[in-house]
Amino acid sequence: MNPQGERWTTDQVLALAPDEASRKAGGKLATPGPWSDTGAGRSAVWGLCKGSGKKPYQTVADVKGQAFRCSCPSRKFPCKHALGLLLLWAGTEGAVADGEPPQWAGEWLDNRREHAAGRTDDGVPGGGAAARAPADPEAAERRAERRMQRIGAGATELEQRLEDLLQSGLAAAGRTAPWDETAARMVDAQAPGLAARVRELGPVAASGPDWPTRLLEECALLHLLTRGFLGIERLPDPLAATVRARVGLTTEAAGLLAGSDTTAVRDRWLVLSQQDSDDGKLTTRRIFLRGERTGRMALHLSFGGPHRPLDLALPPGLVIDADLTYYPGARPLRALLGERHAPAAPGPVPPGCGVDAALAAYGDTLRDDPWLDSWPVVLADVTPIPAGDGEGWQLADALGESAVPLDPRCLGRTGLWRLVAISGGEPVTVFGECGHHGFRPLTVWDPTPVAL
Repeated sequence: MNPQGERWTTDQVLALAPDEASRKAGGKLATPGPWSDTGAGRSAVWGLCKGSGKKPYQTVADVKGQAFRCSCPSRKFPCKHALGLLLLWAGTEGAVADGEPPQWAGEWLDNRREHAAGRTDDGVPGGGAAARAPADPEAAERRAERRMQRIGAGATELEQRLEDLLQSGLAAAGRTAPWDETAARMVDAQAPGLAARVRELGPVAASGPDWPTRLLEECALLHLLTRGFLGIERLPDPLAATVRARVGLTTEAAGLLAGSDTTAVRDRWLVLSQQDSDDGKLTTRRIFLRGERTGRMALHLSFGGPHRPLDLALPPGLVIDADLTYYPGARPLRALLGERHAPAAPGPVPPGCGVDAALAAYGDTLRDDPWLDSWPVVLADVTPIPAGDGEGWQLADALGESAVPLDPRCLGRTGLWRLVAISGGEPVTVFGECGHHGFRPLTVWDPTPVAL
């Protein structure tokens, strides 16, 4: 019996790894030697892995729910033991025998599934408890009103500082502009989105040729955002939701699911990529999906920390029949994963578009959300080639008539050469984010998906 309905490939397992070191360490454990009491059943895989101590580590993976538990002290998620166990199960049929989970694994699986109905997939309490109204709606409304007033005061102050900057001239901005102080003021105003954009102004100033133009562009976008918030009551609802999100006002997952104006979208969603980032305090997991019927893109965000591991893991290449609920906005992208109607299964290579169509898609989204840095697209039949000026690389279409530069900030040397090696000079299908810095490749199909 296969606990998932379809056996994962090794590439799908490795796509779960938080970093290259974990991939290598997990690969070393993908042999029967260090394992005992392994088994598969009830949509799970489990086993005991010999470690440096007297007691072996208890490792279990909920394959259906893409969740993991291990008794080792590692802060990586999934740890090398979970990766090794899944690689052992995926690599050789029969290496992990069918059976019933032992008590320690069964209890964890039962607890997960009992609580599944009461939690949303990004780790925020949901379901029945989350859908209930706040204990004191009037108090919540007063708190929200006070925060809007604070953000409004912060936006007004920021407007004045931008005006002072333009009147004094951009030439001295790199020396005199108090970026950190201004950002701190926006944090005090409970506007983290404004604070983040202000911090980004500092590195632009005096940062190379034509920096005044780039700084002016960023100041203009910031001015547009503050003016939009100060006049938010006059904006259409979708644009107002976008402005709220950009200044840092979040929509609670529980409120989104309980809202009367939100409708879940059911589709067969192909997992295009999964990426983790860690700022030392919080781990953020970004999972991009694309609807088979609707063609819609979706971004699922989840967050974890030292005492709150990430639960949801979806390797690229899987297809899940599930409901997604989009967060409000002028161009909705972020979504919550709701009910799943069937086990995940391997999916096909996604259909893609050409370079010109990808650039047009990004330009089209900017009309609705001018603060958008990039938009997810699948490029079909593109080949990585050196740029014409000898600096950097680009993806060229099949005819060589159009090309998009690869974002030099986002693709490390290892990822670049992996992409080039997989292509071998031949056209490939690549998923990534297309933006004003270029194209950031995340997954390439060969023909199975490979994370970059």
